[in-house]
Amino acid sequence: MNETSILNYSGEDAGKKALIQAVDKHDPELRILAKQIHSHPELSFHEHQAQQWLTERLAAGGFTVEKGIAGLDTSFRAVWEGSAEGPTVALLAEYDALPAIGHACGHNLICTAAVGAALALKDGLPELPGRLIVLGTPAEEEGGGKIIMCEHGVFDDVDAVMMVHPQNKTMVLRGALACVDVTFTFHGKQAHASSAPEKGISALDAMINAFVAINSVRQFVTSDVRIHGIITKGGDAPNVVPELCEAVFILRAETVVGLAAVQKKVYRAVQAAADGLGATVDIKEGLVYAERNTNRQLAELFRQNLEDMGLEVHDPPAQGGIGSSDIGNVSQVTAAIHPYIRLGDATTHTPEFAALAGSEEGMIEMNAAAKALALTAYDLYTKPEALQAVRTEFEQWKKQRDEGLQHE
Repeated sequence: MNETSILNYSGEDAGKKALIQAVDKHDPELRILAKQIHSHPELSFHEHQAQQWLTERLAAGGFTVEKGIAGLDTSFRAVWEGSAEGPTVALLAEYDALPAIGHACGHNLICTAAVGAALALKDGLPELPGRLIVLGTPAEEEGGGKIIMCEHGVFDDVDAVMMVHPQNKTMVLRGALACVDVTFTFHGKQAHASSAPEKGISALDAMINAFVAINSVRQFVTSDVRIHGIITKGGDAPNVVPELCEAVFILRAETVVGLAAVQKKVYRAVQAAADGLGATVDIKEGLVYAERNTNRQLAELFRQNLEDMGLEVHDPPAQGGIGSSDIGNVSQVTAAIHPYIRLGDATTHTPEFAALAGSEEGMIEMNAAAKALALTAYDLYTKPEALQAVRTEFEQWKKQRDEGLQHE
């Protein structure tokens, strides 16, 4: 148990002190849960065991659980209906892992912190004035589960959405880029590479030329753009002209609008590379991850609670150093934050970070994240002026966004 965070809590609100104590009461079982999920990493859309463990604990805590929402087998919604009318707050649980390196993004801590905060609110705020939801959101790493959930209206009646991500620095205002994954499948013509090469069309050469063409595009895009890809199929035998090759790229830009311009440039370059050799190419896009609209009013509540717990909050980098997440799409629908709490010096998506996510440091970070989520939800339930400020900011942002889209 992280007793230090209790000693460092400097607020005077008795309700918040009760929440701090409630998280620590649940800490031993939360550690077991976080380590179970860490030890059994599951890839996007296949998180069956994590879903089961998380929903079992929420159901035991008095939440009404529904699995498989929005047509996603490994999603869930756990609801606690309060005793009076009030806001609907959703805590997001991510629990998919990465291929080969497991929970190198700390999703085992993200989902457990959400469950811990929910259980603490159930204990520490029994007369809940509103509705609390824990949403299990699969496939953040690859597939965009939250995007699908947005399309099914899961967030339409939610007033505020929160989650906490482990990182190497504590921040509340860090943004995220819009992005899309794209599969390029090149088709050529098979032939013997030695005895009859003139009869073949190399899908591999077309793909290699496409990589070169994409690299040529890089100097003609804005500084926010990121383009990175791998070859997933390069042929079957060195003495056979490859008739089918495949590459997967991720394209990123500051906004969805900027991303569309990048897509046009890249697709044109890829098509020209295929045409130049007489090959053809199929272009298949995944779901578009939108840029993140961080609600500053909500982030400020979160910041204050972190500082009251004795944690130092840093400003995000002025430029660069950011990835993408499907909570960006959620932030286009309702007020949302995606703050970060420090977990060591390692960077995410590395074996070193995966080790941290299952370590004592990871358990302490999870405890702090659960507390900060619970305290911030408490602010929304008990301070009408805070909730109003959050909602007003979002509605004003949405109006400006919609007006901007009309003028394009």
